[in-house]
Amino acid sequence: MNGRQLRARFRGVAVVAAGLLALSACGGGDAGAKGDKSGGNKAAAAARTVKHDAGTTEKVPAEPKRIVSVSVTMTGHLLALDAPVVASQATPPSVITDKQGFFTQWSDAAAKNSVKVAYQGFEPDVEKVLALKPDLIVGASSGAENAEKFYDKLSAVAPTLLYRHDDVSWQDLTARLGKDLGLEKRAGEVVAAHDKRVGEVKAAITVPKQSAALVRDNQSAMTVFTPESAQGRLLTSLGFTVLEPPAGKGQTQGGRSDFAEFSQEKVADTAKDSSLLFVSHTPEEITAATERPVWKDLAAVKDKRVYDLGLDTFRLDYYSAGNLIDKIEKAFG
Repeated sequence: MNGRQLRARFRGVAVVAAGLLALSACGGGDAGAKGDKSGGNKAAAAARTVKHDAGTTEKVPAEPKRIVSVSVTMTGHLLALDAPVVASQATPPSVITDKQGFFTQWSDAAAKNSVKVAYQGFEPDVEKVLALKPDLIVGASSGAENAEKFYDKLSAVAPTLLYRHDDVSWQDLTARLGKDLGLEKRAGEVVAAHDKRVGEVKAAITVPKQSAALVRDNQSAMTVFTPESAQGRLLTSLGFTVLEPPAGKGQTQGGRSDFAEFSQEKVADTAKDSSLLFVSHTPEEITAATERPVWKDLAAVKDKRVYDLGLDTFRLDYYSAGNLIDKIEKAFG
């Protein structure tokens, strides 16, 4: 072999070696890439994109560990799902809350799960939420604690999901939360337990032949809950016929369609022979309302068909719905 042939062979070997080295590097790169890709897939599997009532949120943990609720209404739904709520917005204490400002229907569950007060008031305290180090924030896009105008600030802290809770049954909201939080099984169990209880009580009670007027006294006016409200749907599932609101457009709050306010006279005229079921009142408040001239001569008042559904029935969740069913069973069983 002459020098030219020898040099050519060395060049060929060098090319092959370089190619093998490059291939090996590429192979290592592919393995690394596959490893990264696999890791990326795991990361992707550990997060989801969720469409909610304030937009679409990416990187929502598939299994959240630290949820902060910026809606005292939503907190009850989350606790029923055994979601890992570490803190919640609280309202000023009142007859429908414990001393912290948590709703009484689920305050025991909050204590059992060591849920802290994130802040008190209806506007989110973003700094306090940040200090709690949430991996997910859940709130409302309706009601007094509507957090939509704070959505961007909250989203800068952690992935944030906001939901309307007014025009939807608590069961539907529970199912939606279960899907979005990876708690579908628990959501199904919660709704199934409720449905079983409804069936048992429906079979045990005698429902009045008259329609049921779901009302809330506001002194100068009267709120009427529609058959499509959460309260109306629950009463319907128990066999009641829920009275439609008076004709015409009543005053609503924040665009809500589950109830509207009308004059006392208009509601009394519409109710006529209906039974009166009061939502979220003390017994003293119900007595005062039915003693007014516009109400005292109604058939329901004379026949003692006036019922107290409980202080916690203005906002229905799994807990307050159960309490309402207990009230119905006691009154009509």
